Amino acid sequence: MTSKLYHRLFFKFVDCGCQLFYFNAKVTLLRKMSKNVSQSATLGKQNRTKMKGKSKFPPGIVKFQVLGSGANGAPRCLYLFTDHSRYLFNCGEGTQRLAHEHKMKLSKLEHVFITHSNWLNIGGLPGLALTVQDVGVPKIELHGPQGIEELFIATKRFVVLRDLKITASKSDPFKPFEDNAIIVYYVPLISNKRSNECRSMSENSIVTNMSQTQQNMDILSEDDDTNYYDYENISECNIKEKNKRKRSNSEPRTDEKKFITDNSLNKVNNVAMSYVCRLKPKPGLLDLDKCVKHNVPPGPLLGQLKSGKDITLLDGTIVRSSDVTSPDDPGPVFIVVECPSEDYIDSLLNESIFSKHQQNVINKDDIAFMVVHFTPQEVRNDPRYQSWMKLFPPETYHLLLNNENKCLGSTAIHRIQYKLNMLDEDIYPLLKDTGIPFLKNDKEVIFKDDNTNINSLLINGETNLTFNLRPKKDIDRTSTLSLDIDEFIAETFRVDGFKEKLAQVKEEIVNATSSDSNIYPKITFLGTGSCIPSKTRNTSGILMCTGENECILLDVGEGTYGQLVRHFNVLGAEKVLNDLKAIYVSHLHADHHIGLIGILSVRQRMRKNGLLKQDQPIYLLAPIQIMTWLNFYHRRFTELNEEFQIVSNLDLDFESSTKIRNKDLLKQTNMSDIETTLVKHCPNAFGVSFTHTNGWKVTYSGDTMPCDSLVKLGKNSNLLIHEATMEDQLVSEARRKMHSTMSQAINIGKKMNAKFTILTHFSQRYAKIPYMPNNDLPSNVGIAFDNMEITPSVLHKLPLMYPALKMIFAEHFEEMEAKCFKLKLKEEKARVKM
Repeated sequence: MTSKLYHRLFFKFVDCGCQLFYFNAKVTLLRKMSKNVSQSATLGKQNRTKMKGKSKFPPGIVKFQVLGSGANGAPRCLYLFTDHSRYLFNCGEGTQRLAHEHKMKLSKLEHVFITHSNWLNIGGLPGLALTVQDVGVPKIELHGPQGIEELFIATKRFVVLRDLKITASKSDPFKPFEDNAIIVYYVPLISNKRSNECRSMSENSIVTNMSQTQQNMDILSEDDDTNYYDYENISECNIKEKNKRKRSNSEPRTDEKKFITDNSLNKVNNVAMSYVCRLKPKPGLLDLDKCVKHNVPPGPLLGQLKSGKDITLLDGTIVRSSDVTSPDDPGPVFIVVECPSEDYIDSLLNESIFSKHQQNVINKDDIAFMVVHFTPQEVRNDPRYQSWMKLFPPETYHLLLNNENKCLGSTAIHRIQYKLNMLDEDIYPLLKDTGIPFLKNDKEVIFKDDNTNINSLLINGETNLTFNLRPKKDIDRTSTLSLDIDEFIAETFRVDGFKEKLAQVKEEIVNATSSDSNIYPKITFLGTGSCIPSKTRNTSGILMCTGENECILLDVGEGTYGQLVRHFNVLGAEKVLNDLKAIYVSHLHADHHIGLIGILSVRQRMRKNGLLKQDQPIYLLAPIQIMTWLNFYHRRFTELNEEFQIVSNLDLDFESSTKIRNKDLLKQTNMSDIETTLVKHCPNAFGVSFTHTNGWKVTYSGDTMPCDSLVKLGKNSNLLIHEATMEDQLVSEARRKMHSTMSQAINIGKKMNAKFTILTHFSQRYAKIPYMPNNDLPSNVGIAFDNMEITPSVLHKLPLMYPALKMIFAEHFEEMEAKCFKLKLKEEKARVKM
């Protein structure tokens, strides 16, 4: 590249007074370069280079940090930090969202240790994998019970890992894991019910089973060779699929899935894995002041003392290394343990390795500094488990990461909700998450619930609670979470003119009236963001209550159950799951259904504990291809298929001559009709309309670009809930990714003559508030926020709030305006060149 070209680019940048030309020229030059690699691949190469140069010496700083407390609705997750690397112990659903909010960087993550294959421990792995791939992590090694890595075989259709390699450790009890920082001993615990089966299982049979599993995946995929991230020719593909799948009502729907009844494979969850971990010993540090005091001259003698050797000075004086260095750190021991049920306690008691770190050991350095308990409360309360805990000396800390905790881990969600609540207390109700303490005016912490054991060595987990292991051993609570409500509100009132604008908006809302007095359907938005969860918006999830004891979930992104707990509290979430009659899944992208297993698992647990009033399984309305994933999970991990009854979305197609009318489904959900149509997004993507028995009609687009069949389906809807992933300036990107812009979504509402349209599924680029075309909202259009509740009688209020919303999120809105201006400028200059 010539120097003249660089000068030309530079002066262009100066003349225009902005970075636009420089950015465009840089992009053009990069495209001409011979290297054509993805960003994640480039980052991966950089990370591999860093790892090669990683120090071989034990790290000087090591600490544990609680990411997910294990509370109902929160992930189980413990993060181990060192100077050089990161280790994760368990990865529950919602882990990546908390990591993003609390800025726990994942770029150095190399190893994930799983205690048991329960969804509470592994539900966050698919999302985590996509996130670490994006930041350039080249490889993750999974440790734990054999077969956990099969999760990525089952999810390969909707979790595409092109630049990340997932490997499985053998987790051999006779060969510990070891690197420069830590030694980890694997301690498998066997259930009483399955011990004979597991002990007789040879390594060859495991390999055989994994091979058979892969064959099953291949068989299921033979007639579905479409990658869910392939956006080309989607419309034509859907039409072909629609024609191919037409059949009589009497034809079985799951014949191709018959292998599910074959129980020849052993389940992954037969074994729970505990870990006995020890930091590598670290020599004491050389104290230069002590060296001067002992007359040690500068030079190689200092290096000998540092390496632990004694020296002799020229005058014959002997200087011992111990005289001029701090004491060696032998490395503290910590234990991670889980007994998923009482069936594992006998195995725990019989493991002799734990006794080496309990009371009456000869070497005090072998005493466990901390035991981390992922064991659920009901098992931990078992007298046998309690007696095992008492075998540790009084100075051992016991950290509880289970359902005894209440901290859900996010303050950002509360911050936004308190601000929105100022506009309308009913539409934006305060959250019922009681696990994070309040700050009073004097900044004193006040807990809503007494869920801490501050003066005890039995410690409840809470997000950001830190245990320092090196250079000193102590507990750090300075970063734990609290809610400064006064500050949340004060932030908004610092915006010039907000107080006056708030009063004006409230007056307009009071004066506005609605002719619709229906209280159903009542709709709660649980997730309104696209692709990945952010601290502001979770991935797709909508709760539609159709009666006092009837409700439906529309899409279930990761963390949907956690959102239910935040919004309704634990008992309220149980009430919702008791009333849940159906779950609708629009398509098979991970951000729309990865939370399904979590919902089904909680319902199963409620059933076993006698908390589920009805034994009838819920209806699952979904693309039939979802059974590939659910059958696999049922077979290899946990049997959940009895929790639902599948109804193919294609069987509800409103234009099909073989459309099924399931009378029981309609009765259970208080609907007079439920209809679907294929939309323009990915193969087997559907839109849906629900017609309530009171005559109200709700249409939900799922993900789609503008689609005529959706317009026909939703004709004369009372409410259209439509995705608006992209701002208007990104219409080309929206077309490429088969999404809609905000103007396109609004226009679809006009075409179908919908009385009201709510926009959702916003790109995380503008997660707080979208930038609307013409800087205003039509009188029949509203913006969805997480934890927003609406009924037909309050829809008219939503457009009136937009001016105040722009001020609540003023800083973010100004950034969006600047970005949109740059995009417009870019488009204008491109037209001039043409």
